[in-house]
Amino acid sequence: MSNTQPAPVASERIELKARNVAFEWTDTPLHWLPGHPFATHTINVLHLLLPAGERWFVHVYKQALPLITDDRLREDVIGFIGQEAMHAAAHDDVLPHLRRQGLDPTPYTAQVDWMFEKLLGDRTLPPGRARRWWLLERIAMIAAIEHYTAFLGNWVLNADELDRRGADPVMLDLLRWHGAEEVEHRSVAFELFMHVDGSYRRRVRTWASAFTALVFLWQRGARFFMENDPTLTAGRASFGQFYRAGREGVLPSTPDMLRSIPRYLSRAYHPSQEGSTSQAAAYLAASPGANGRAR
Repeated sequence: MSNTQPAPVASERIELKARNVAFEWTDTPLHWLPGHPFATHTINVLHLLLPAGERWFVHVYKQALPLITDDRLREDVIGFIGQEAMHAAAHDDVLPHLRRQGLDPTPYTAQVDWMFEKLLGDRTLPPGRARRWWLLERIAMIAAIEHYTAFLGNWVLNADELDRRGADPVMLDLLRWHGAEEVEHRSVAFELFMHVDGSYRRRVRTWASAFTALVFLWQRGARFFMENDPTLTAGRASFGQFYRAGREGVLPSTPDMLRSIPRYLSRAYHPSQEGSTSQAAAYLAASPGANGRAR
């Protein structure tokens, strides 16, 4: 085991804080990206995955706090916990709006809840090495997931094609507020993992588990939305659609996503390589939802 940590590309550490956000969904259409139900629903999977996933992050990190011996990292983790709790609540608030539009996500969210609460939840393990091993596995898995949330946050902050195609401004603000905070705290999960463990073998193993789970859950969620959308007569989801939407700029491009894999697996990796703190801060300063100006 080694906890020797790669140096960040640039020192961009800032104080992390949860922001009280507000979004008004009354006027947001079901297909909030006009003329592109597939891209709409692929991004909508966030509302299904994130509430349970980020509550799980919070639960695991509260267990990790006693392992932290660095005061500055402890402050960062506490700030991270506050931001993740707010993300879960904000995406949860979208689900009643989807139900009112005839798209009930309960069958899918029940499966997601089971995965995070049961499969990845606390296990009846005796105190000692086994319990610590399971906590370290989950800390490492969160670091891998946060690599992709930072990647997605950076993408949505720069996805100008969504603006050009008339995406609903409230939904876009939710996504960019969340994305900006993911970029803002992008180093915390990895630095926590390196602090408490840092095993490269564990990093690779948990990345493989996390990546496989994310791909499986995301395609399953997109398929669920497309098949149950009351406005579509033959809704379907496919990798070909995802690839084409990425080329159009309304979803992340497949080549960019594939190139992100070796970055995380590099021994020289540090999350400061993903995105810009100054760009994230600029968006957060202007975001209506993050500044109590719900549209």
